[in-house]
Amino acid sequence: MRNDLQVALDESAGAETQDFTESERTILQNVLKLSAVSIDDIMVERSDIQAVEADINLGTLLAKFRQVGHSRLPVYEDELDKIIGFIHIKDAMAKITEPVTDPEKDVPVKLLSAALRQKINKLGITRTAMFVPTFMPAGDLLQSMRASRVHMAIVVDEYGGTDGIVTIEDLLEAIVGKIEDEHDEAVRAMVRKVSEDTYIANARAELDEVRAVVGPDFDPGEHAEDVETLGGLVFDLAGHVPRRGEKVSGLDGFEFEVLAADGRRIKRLRIRRKRGDGEEILAITDQRPEDQKAAAE
Repeated sequence: MRNDLQVALDESAGAETQDFTESERTILQNVLKLSAVSIDDIMVERSDIQAVEADINLGTLLAKFRQVGHSRLPVYEDELDKIIGFIHIKDAMAKITEPVTDPEKDVPVKLLSAALRQKINKLGITRTAMFVPTFMPAGDLLQSMRASRVHMAIVVDEYGGTDGIVTIEDLLEAIVGKIEDEHDEAVRAMVRKVSEDTYIANARAELDEVRAVVGPDFDPGEHAEDVETLGGLVFDLAGHVPRRGEKVSGLDGFEFEVLAADGRRIKRLRIRRKRGDGEEILAITDQRPEDQKAAAE
């Protein structure tokens, strides 16, 4: 049946009267290719995982949910290689609004504000995680998620270390393409224009998103074949993880300045468009005190 469907799709592509629309054909082609896609091709890399420690309190957890804009967060003990499960935001909210009774007055209390100070590993809201190897086919993982109703998987290497995570949204996007949600508006805001030729960007911004803000002259070219994010592009251009304050060139018409980084990855960048001879590059100067600059980073 797989071969028959592939033949039908191929014939439809060249026929005057098509049995499938362009979007239908794309989705069906992606479904057919799903078994050949391994989850390490679509997973969120370890360096980009947003997770929480098991000993934080519920109030801190809610603040983290608000910050990252996700509905699920992995929970770990001590280090990211020791993930014990994940928490869904609706379980956290349910714990806050859980009806309890005041023993002194024998009346219900509608808001359990005391729960905000409790450690999340004592609240019983951590769900069991699914652990999968990097080479697992994406199609098999999708079936496992549907059967188990667990929508987040931890991708582990041969030694049991955490390589990344995959959500059911990642799998669906491999079939139907990018799924926009409310949080994607915040992602786009990670690239902002501060002057005519200057932009401040989060290193995790995807190259397509940077291009949409900066303009069509921002063209990563062949670099886009190997990396997907702005930080990955600058790392590729530099050949190493650049330090804070380091300037990186190599992309026609643009220069990058690292505003924040650690020993493992780039965090924030300034993008400057370089003009031709006789044209001034507009730059900005941060007038904040040094302690405020450090706190912002």
